[in-house]
Amino acid sequence: MAHWFHRNPLKATAPVSFNFYGVAGSTAANKICNDLRSTRARLLEMFTDVTCNPEIMKNASDAYFSLLQGFIASLDGTTQENKMRFIQNFKWTDTLQGNTPSAQQDAVFELVSMAFNVAVWYTKFASRLAGKENITEVEAKEVHRSLKVAAGIFKNLKEVHIPRLITPAEKGRDLEPRVIDAYIIQCQAEAQEVTIARAIELQHKATIVAALAYETANFYQKADHTLNTLDPEYSSKWRKYLQLKQLFYMAYAYCFYGKTLLASDKCGEAIRSLQEAEKCYSASEALCKEYRQTKGPGTTAKPSEQMFFLRLGSVIKTTLERCQSENGFIYFHKVPVEAPVLELKADYGLAEPIPFELPSLSEQCTAEVYATFDLTKGAKNDKAKPKEEEVKPVKEPDLKPQKDTGCTIS
Repeated sequence: MAHWFHRNPLKATAPVSFNFYGVAGSTAANKICNDLRSTRARLLEMFTDVTCNPEIMKNASDAYFSLLQGFIASLDGTTQENKMRFIQNFKWTDTLQGNTPSAQQDAVFELVSMAFNVAVWYTKFASRLAGKENITEVEAKEVHRSLKVAAGIFKNLKEVHIPRLITPAEKGRDLEPRVIDAYIIQCQAEAQEVTIARAIELQHKATIVAALAYETANFYQKADHTLNTLDPEYSSKWRKYLQLKQLFYMAYAYCFYGKTLLASDKCGEAIRSLQEAEKCYSASEALCKEYRQTKGPGTTAKPSEQMFFLRLGSVIKTTLERCQSENGFIYFHKVPVEAPVLELKADYGLAEPIPFELPSLSEQCTAEVYATFDLTKGAKNDKAKPKEEEVKPVKEPDLKPQKDTGCTIS
C-alpha cells in the first residue's frame, strides 16, 4: 500500500561540535565530548539511510542517548541540576513549521527533539515497509510494531521529559501538547489499520471488523479535533488526511455492521447501514481530492488510488445490492430513515503504545570524570565561540512507490 500514510517531514538540526574550550579538563572528559559528536552525527545519518532498520536505529539512538544523559542526570550525588545541562545551545526545526528553527540552551531540549525524530523515523519506516510489493506476515507485524514503538516514544516524551523543559514549547511546535497528542493518536490508528487488513484477509467475523473499524475512525476523529486550534497554514493538509481516514473507516464500520445485521435477518436496517457506508465512502473520496490539492508540509498520500481503498467501494456496492435483492424477495422490511447508531466496542486488536525507556547511562559518565568538567574555564573563551551554524533541511530519500497489491499480508 504505497502512499497510504501521510508523513510530515523529519526535524532538521544545526550541527553540534561539543567543543567546550577547556571546560573538559581530562582525557576521559574529552572522549565523552568526541563520542557525543560522533554518535550524534551517526544517528542523524541513520534518519535518511534507506538501509536502516529498527535494530540499527535502536543501537544508534541508544549510543547517543546513553552519553547525552551524562549532561542531564545528576552525577554528583545531589539533587541539583547537572552542571553541564545548560552549556550547549541546540537548534531544531519542527515537522510542521518549515525551516524556521527554535533554540534552547538545554540538553533536555536536545533529548526530546532527537527522540521525537526517532519516533518520526519509525513512522516513516512503517510506511516504507507497508509500501512493499507482496508484503509478508512478518513484515506486516513489523509495520504494526514500529507504529506502536513510535506511539510509545511520543507518549513517554509528553509525560516524562517535555515537562522538564525550562522553556515551554511554543504554540504549534512539535513539543506542545496538541501536536504530540495528534502524533500519538495517529500512530495508534495506523497500527489498527494493519489489524483490520489482517482481520479481513483471514475472514474474521464481520462484528470484529466493524468494531475495530469504528474504534479506528474514532481515533482519527480525535486526532483531527486535537489539531483544530492550530494555524490552518501548516495544519490543514494533515487534518484533511485525518478526516478522510476517519470517513473511510466509518464506511468500513457501517459496511461490516450491515453484514452483521443481514446475518441477523434485519435486512431493512442492513440496507440503511450500507447506504450510510456508501455516503461515508463518497465523502472520503471527495476529501482525498481536497487533501491532494491542499498545500502544507509532508508527503502526499494517495489512498483513493490504492486497492485497499477501491476494494471497499466494491464491497459496499455488492453487499448493498445483495441486501436490496434479499429484501425484495424474502424480507420486505421497511428501510429506516435514520442510520443505525454504532455502539461498537472492539475486544481485540486495539493498539497500545509500546512503553519506551531511555538506555542506561553510559559507563563513561562517572562522577570522577564528571568532576573534571570545569565550567569556570569556559567563561573566558566565550568570545572565541564560532558563529552559529544554519539549520539545513533534511534531504529525505525519494522513494518510488511499488506496485500496490491491496495490502495482502498472508
